[in-house]
Amino acid sequence: MKFLKLITAALCLLLSTTTFAQKDVPNLVLKTLDGKSVNLTDYAKNGKLTVISFWATWCSPCKKELDAIADYYPDWAEEYDMELLAITIDTRRALAKVPGIVATKGWEYTVLSANEQDAQNALNFQTIPQTFIIDKNGKIVWDHSGYLPGDEEELEEEIAKLSRK
Repeated sequence: MKFLKLITAALCLLLSTTTFAQKDVPNLVLKTLDGKSVNLTDYAKNGKLTVISFWATWCSPCKKELDAIADYYPDWAEEYDMELLAITIDTRRALAKVPGIVATKGWEYTVLSANEQDAQNALNFQTIPQTFIIDKNGKIVWDHSGYLPGDEEELEEEIAKLSRK
């Protein structure tokens, strides 16, 4: 009986993952750090793999994740023809800290901002850091919530698999 429950749970997980993998990137209005409006779909349908990491200045795990990825990002961008969007969900007031943090940390990513509620509703997530991989056709194919040291290795494995497709 336990085995049957395990198989049923595994099939449900597989089907939910397969369904999720078919989701198009939603229209989501973002802002550049200089205040220009852009749409997430413009970045997601650029013919490259796109990693999207939602973060905030007050989120220590978010900054740790982006710091860890920073060590690999130049190689990943070249080897896998991908880009990373670091999208802050900070309030307007906290947004003033973002350029200083980005400069201090030396992050080479495209940094954008989004309204927290709009982003969470459009991409169906609750907590940050929240990371997505968008394939070359603008489909969400992978997501991950939270950060533990070593998660960047799992992210690279997924990027490598997708870059071969």
